[in-house]
Amino acid sequence: MTSPAAAIRRQFRRSLEQSRCRVTPYRHWFLAEVLPAETCNGLTALPYTAPVVLETYGRRETNNASRTYFNPEARARAPVTDALARAFQDPETTGLIERHCGATLADSLLRIEYCQDTEGFWLEPHTDLGVKRFTLLIYLSRGPGSEEWGTDLLAGPDQPVGTAPAPFNGGLIFIPANDTWHAFHKRPIAGIRKSIIVNYVGPEWRSRHELSFPEQPVGGISR
Repeated sequence: MTSPAAAIRRQFRRSLEQSRCRVTPYRHWFLAEVLPAETCNGLTALPYTAPVVLETYGRRETNNASRTYFNPEARARAPVTDALARAFQDPETTGLIERHCGATLADSLLRIEYCQDTEGFWLEPHTDLGVKRFTLLIYLSRGPGSEEWGTDLLAGPDQPVGTAPAPFNGGLIFIPANDTWHAFHKRPIAGIRKSIIVNYVGPEWRSRHELSFPEQPVGGISR
Protein backbone atom coordinates (compact mmCIF):
# COMPACT_ATOMS: atom_id res chain seq x y z
CA MET A 1 0.00 0.00 0.00
CA THR A 2 1.35 3.44 -0.95
CA SER A 3 2.06 5.69 2.00
CA PRO A 4 0.56 9.22 2.05
CA ALA A 5 4.04 10.76 1.71
CA ALA A 6 4.81 8.56 -1.31
CA ALA A 7 1.50 9.54 -2.92
CA ILE A 8 2.35 13.21 -2.43
CA ARG A 9 5.80 12.72 -3.95
CA ARG A 10 4.33 10.98 -6.95
CA GLN A 11 1.64 13.59 -7.55
CA PHE A 12 4.09 16.48 -7.14
CA ARG A 13 6.48 14.86 -9.62
CA ARG A 14 3.69 14.53 -12.16
CA SER A 15 2.61 18.12 -11.60
CA LEU A 16 6.10 19.56 -11.88
CA GLU A 17 6.97 17.55 -14.98
CA GLN A 18 3.79 18.82 -16.65
CA SER A 19 4.18 22.40 -15.42
CA ARG A 20 4.38 25.48 -17.65
CA CYS A 21 7.63 27.43 -17.43
CA ARG A 22 7.62 31.16 -18.10
CA VAL A 23 10.65 33.45 -18.30
CA THR A 24 8.95 36.86 -17.94
CA PRO A 25 9.42 38.74 -15.66
CA TYR A 26 11.73 35.98 -14.35
CA ARG A 27 11.76 32.22 -14.64
CA HIS A 28 8.80 30.65 -12.86
CA TRP A 29 6.51 27.66 -13.18
CA PHE A 30 2.71 27.33 -13.05
CA LEU A 31 1.53 23.96 -11.75
CA ALA A 32 -1.83 22.20 -11.68
CA GLU A 33 -3.03 19.41 -9.39
CA VAL A 34 0.04 19.76 -7.18
CA LEU A 35 -1.12 17.43 -4.39
CA PRO A 36 -3.40 14.39 -4.18
CA ALA A 37 -7.05 15.24 -3.58
CA GLU A 38 -7.01 13.46 -0.21
CA THR A 39 -4.08 15.61 0.92
CA CYS A 40 -5.82 18.82 -0.15
CA ASN A 41 -8.96 17.83 1.71
CA GLY A 42 -6.95 17.09 4.83
CA LEU A 43 -5.09 20.40 4.65
CA THR A 44 -8.18 22.53 4.14
CA ALA A 45 -9.88 20.78 7.07
CA LEU A 46 -7.10 21.49 9.56
CA PRO A 47 -8.59 23.06 12.72
CA TYR A 48 -6.58 26.27 12.63
CA THR A 49 -8.46 29.51 13.15
CA ALA A 50 -7.76 32.18 10.56
CA PRO A 51 -6.06 35.14 12.22
CA VAL A 52 -7.87 38.46 12.28
CA VAL A 53 -6.10 40.89 9.96
CA LEU A 54 -5.61 44.18 11.78
CA GLU A 55 -2.73 45.59 9.75
CA THR A 56 0.06 43.74 7.96
CA TYR A 57 1.96 46.79 6.72
CA GLY A 58 2.51 44.61 3.65
CA ARG A 59 4.55 41.96 5.47
CA ARG A 60 3.64 38.57 6.90
CA GLU A 61 6.14 38.99 9.72
CA THR A 62 4.02 41.82 11.14
CA ASN A 63 1.76 39.07 12.52
CA ASN A 64 4.41 36.49 13.38
CA ALA A 65 2.65 35.40 16.55
CA SER A 66 -0.35 34.09 14.61
CA ARG A 67 1.51 32.29 11.82
CA THR A 68 1.31 28.49 11.44
CA TYR A 69 4.15 26.18 10.44
CA PHE A 70 4.38 22.43 9.96
CA ASN A 71 7.07 22.07 12.60
CA PRO A 72 7.58 18.88 14.65
CA GLU A 73 4.75 19.76 17.04
CA ALA A 74 2.26 20.37 14.20
CA ARG A 75 3.41 17.22 12.42
CA ALA A 76 2.76 15.18 15.54
CA ARG A 77 -0.81 16.50 15.80
CA ALA A 78 -1.99 15.90 12.22
CA PRO A 79 -0.91 13.04 9.93
CA VAL A 80 -1.51 15.10 6.78
CA THR A 81 1.03 17.71 7.86
CA ASP A 82 3.57 15.00 8.66
CA ALA A 83 3.03 13.33 5.28
CA LEU A 84 3.48 16.61 3.43
CA ALA A 85 6.67 17.41 5.30
CA ARG A 86 8.10 13.94 4.75
CA ALA A 87 7.33 14.14 1.05
CA PHE A 88 9.26 17.39 0.61
CA GLN A 89 12.07 16.24 2.91
CA ASP A 90 12.62 13.14 0.77
CA PRO A 91 15.76 13.06 -1.46
CA GLU A 92 13.59 11.99 -4.40
CA THR A 93 11.69 15.29 -4.18
CA THR A 94 14.68 17.53 -3.57
CA GLY A 95 16.58 15.89 -6.42
CA LEU A 96 13.61 16.40 -8.73
CA ILE A 97 13.41 20.09 -7.81
CA GLU A 98 17.13 20.59 -8.35
CA ARG A 99 17.10 18.91 -11.75
CA HIS A 100 13.92 20.55 -13.00
CA CYS A 101 14.26 24.03 -11.54
CA GLY A 102 17.99 24.51 -11.09
CA ALA A 103 17.73 25.10 -7.35
CA THR A 104 20.59 24.31 -4.97
CA LEU A 105 19.08 22.53 -2.00
CA ALA A 106 21.87 20.48 -0.42
CA ASP A 107 22.21 21.26 3.31
CA SER A 108 19.10 23.43 3.29
CA LEU A 109 16.17 23.05 5.68
CA LEU A 110 12.49 22.54 4.95
CA ARG A 111 10.02 25.24 6.04
CA ILE A 112 6.28 24.88 5.35
CA GLU A 113 3.81 27.61 6.27
CA TYR A 114 0.04 27.22 6.35
CA CYS A 115 -1.54 30.56 5.42
CA GLN A 116 -5.10 31.73 5.97
CA ASP A 117 -5.48 35.27 4.69
CA THR A 118 -8.66 37.26 5.16
CA GLU A 119 -10.12 40.59 4.06
CA GLY A 120 -7.59 43.40 4.39
CA PHE A 121 -4.54 41.22 3.77
CA TRP A 122 -1.85 42.42 1.36
CA LEU A 123 1.87 42.02 0.75
CA GLU A 124 4.27 44.66 -0.51
CA PRO A 125 6.59 43.83 -3.43
CA HIS A 126 9.55 41.72 -2.28
CA THR A 127 11.91 39.13 -3.75
CA ASP A 128 12.41 36.37 -1.12
CA LEU A 129 16.12 36.94 -1.69
CA GLY A 130 18.34 35.94 1.18
CA VAL A 131 18.51 32.52 2.76
CA LYS A 132 15.50 31.15 0.88
CA ARG A 133 16.61 28.84 -1.92
CA PHE A 134 13.23 27.71 -3.28
CA THR A 135 9.64 28.94 -3.08
CA LEU A 136 6.51 26.95 -3.90
CA LEU A 137 3.04 28.34 -3.30
CA ILE A 138 0.06 25.98 -3.41
CA TYR A 139 -3.37 27.61 -3.54
CA LEU A 140 -6.13 25.87 -1.58
CA SER A 141 -9.19 28.14 -1.84
CA ARG A 142 -12.50 27.31 -3.50
CA GLY A 143 -14.52 30.38 -2.49
CA PRO A 144 -16.07 33.03 -4.74
CA GLY A 145 -13.39 34.83 -6.73
CA SER A 146 -10.61 32.69 -5.26
CA GLU A 147 -9.04 32.00 -8.66
CA GLU A 148 -8.14 35.69 -8.70
CA TRP A 149 -6.22 35.43 -5.41
CA GLY A 150 -2.92 34.38 -6.97
CA THR A 151 0.47 35.95 -6.38
CA ASP A 152 1.18 39.17 -8.28
CA LEU A 153 4.34 39.02 -10.40
CA LEU A 154 6.43 42.13 -11.01
CA ALA A 155 9.43 43.09 -13.13
CA GLY A 156 10.50 45.51 -10.38
CA PRO A 157 9.05 46.93 -7.17
CA ASP A 158 6.78 49.27 -9.16
CA GLN A 159 6.35 47.25 -12.37
CA PRO A 160 3.40 44.82 -12.16
CA VAL A 161 3.32 42.24 -14.95
CA GLY A 162 0.43 39.96 -14.07
CA THR A 163 -1.10 37.64 -11.52
CA ALA A 164 -0.46 33.93 -11.20
CA PRO A 165 -3.55 31.80 -11.75
CA ALA A 166 -4.82 30.38 -8.47
CA PRO A 167 -7.14 27.44 -9.13
CA PHE A 168 -7.69 25.06 -6.25
CA ASN A 169 -4.55 22.89 -5.92
CA GLY A 170 -2.67 25.04 -8.42
CA GLY A 171 0.84 26.23 -7.71
CA LEU A 172 3.62 28.69 -8.44
CA ILE A 173 7.36 28.00 -8.20
CA PHE A 174 10.33 30.35 -8.46
CA ILE A 175 13.93 30.31 -7.32
CA PRO A 176 14.54 33.42 -5.18
CA ALA A 177 16.94 35.91 -6.76
CA ASN A 178 17.37 39.67 -6.87
CA ASP A 179 14.75 39.94 -9.65
CA THR A 180 11.98 37.68 -8.29
CA TRP A 181 9.63 40.50 -7.34
CA HIS A 182 6.19 39.40 -6.21
CA ALA A 183 3.39 40.73 -4.02
CA PHE A 184 -0.26 40.41 -3.16
CA HIS A 185 -1.94 43.68 -3.98
CA LYS A 186 -4.91 44.49 -1.76
CA ARG A 187 -8.19 43.28 -3.23
CA PRO A 188 -11.42 41.79 -1.90
CA ILE A 189 -11.12 38.43 -0.14
CA ALA A 190 -14.57 36.95 0.39
CA GLY A 191 -13.82 34.20 2.86
CA ILE A 192 -10.38 32.76 3.56
CA ARG A 193 -7.46 32.67 1.14
CA LYS A 194 -5.80 29.39 2.07
CA SER A 195 -2.38 28.43 0.77
CA ILE A 196 0.74 26.47 1.57
CA ILE A 197 4.19 28.01 1.19
CA VAL A 198 7.06 25.53 0.86
CA ASN A 199 10.57 26.94 1.25
CA TYR A 200 14.00 25.44 1.55
CA VAL A 201 16.17 27.79 3.56
CA GLY A 202 19.87 27.97 4.32
CA PRO A 203 21.36 26.54 7.54
CA GLU A 204 21.74 30.08 8.91
CA TRP A 205 17.93 30.40 9.27
CA ARG A 206 17.40 31.61 12.83
CA SER A 207 13.71 30.80 13.47
CA ARG A 208 14.20 27.10 14.06
CA HIS A 209 10.65 26.68 15.40
CA GLU A 210 9.39 27.24 11.85
CA LEU A 211 11.25 24.26 10.39
CA SER A 212 9.76 20.84 9.73
CA PHE A 213 12.96 18.99 10.61
CA PRO A 214 15.13 21.52 12.48
CA GLU A 215 18.10 19.18 12.86
CA GLN A 216 17.89 17.41 9.50
CA PRO A 217 19.15 19.29 6.44
CA VAL A 218 17.98 17.86 3.13
CA GLY A 219 20.24 16.17 0.64
CA GLY A 220 20.53 17.06 -3.00
CA ILE A 221 22.31 16.25 -6.21
CA SER A 222 24.39 19.40 -5.73
CA ARG A 223 26.04 18.04 -2.60
